[in-house]
Amino acid sequence: MNLPPSSLRRLEHSQGEAHVRMKLQSGATRLADLRQQGSAKAILPRVGGVPEVVFLNTSGGLTGGDRLDLSLALEGGCHAVATTQTAERAYDSGGSEAVVAIRHSVGQDGWLDWLPQETILYDGSSVTRSTEIALTGRAGCLMLEMVVLGRAAMGETVGRLAFTDRRSVLRDGVPVLIDPLSFGDEAIAAGAGSAILGGARAFATLAMVGPGAEDTLDVARGALDILGVEAAASAFDGKLVVRMLSHDGWPLRRQVAKVLNAMRGRALPRVWQI
Repeated sequence: MNLPPSSLRRLEHSQGEAHVRMKLQSGATRLADLRQQGSAKAILPRVGGVPEVVFLNTSGGLTGGDRLDLSLALEGGCHAVATTQTAERAYDSGGSEAVVAIRHSVGQDGWLDWLPQETILYDGSSVTRSTEIALTGRAGCLMLEMVVLGRAAMGETVGRLAFTDRRSVLRDGVPVLIDPLSFGDEAIAAGAGSAILGGARAFATLAMVGPGAEDTLDVARGALDILGVEAAASAFDGKLVVRMLSHDGWPLRRQVAKVLNAMRGRALPRVWQI
């Protein structure tokens, strides 16, 4: 049966949810609950030390009309690392947007490293994403976002896109870090000024929120030395923020890896490939 193009596009839409809850049991962080459906999955590889949760989107990428919902809830005292299996790719939207909602929570005295791999935005993509981490009491987190506009090594160019990305950290329901970003074609146009992207094709934001986070500032700054990456770090009132810009995704990825290793003092998640 031959279907009209509009019907084919509806069939291509994907929906996925993956929700993980972990609890402290006998002094160790253990899986308490796992719910997943559609294109979203979560796996917990066997690793030594701090547990890892790996989220993946089995649809192979995001297109217009797709919806992805991910969450990790850490009960009091739990420490964990969460990441994505590979880079998330956003393709031509076909006139509608893909929506990604990420909601993590960390209980009293817990800690979460949310370290997803990069999002690659292709020509014509349209994505609205929100990431929220809710902290309780003295809990803390490390939150990363990397975005790449096409792959320079493959000769890809991006002339059209719509990208809205909002990151927020709340402590006991009160916002302590709000980092919104929204741009379209003007950010990637030839001659776009430094107030937008200044010609960069890849950028990242790394934020640490927790008691004493500002004490890591010198360590972070000392690791910002990868050639081809422009970066700066600042810290105040229990928060540290690092911003990075590059002409391509590879040097940015190397810089992100170096500063993460310096700040965390341990290896990156196993699924990262550097």
